[in-house]
Amino acid sequence: MKLDKDLVREILLQVEAYPRAMGWVELSVPGHSDEEIAHHVELMDEAGFIEAQDLTTMDGYDWRAKRLTYEGHEFLDIVRDGEVWRLTKETAKKTGVASIHALFEIAKSYAKQKLIEHGIHLP
Repeated sequence: MKLDKDLVREILLQVEAYPRAMGWVELSVPGHSDEEIAHHVELMDEAGFIEAQDLTTMDGYDWRAKRLTYEGHEFLDIVRDGEVWRLTKETAKKTGVASIHALFEIAKSYAKQKLIEHGIHLP
């Protein structure tokens, strides 16, 4: 199964918006199966963007998100901007880069560029 960049972003947005409660975040993304969502939750857990739990049983594959990690919040804060996200995806497509961490690095460079355009210079 291929990494769906938009699904990654949507899952992060939903996890962030979920009211803080015990248990797991109920995710639903139109056009994506529960298995696709579970696969991306597992990948984001492996990447350190969310804390999740493997609830797979004989009845099926099931990974559930619990919360965003600090790194997940950082990534989401950068790609929340639609223009940064669009440019990040375009660059990833042109270069053939698909990893979540590569997306993060591309997004950071666009966010930094945006700050410079607004007269803010970081060291």
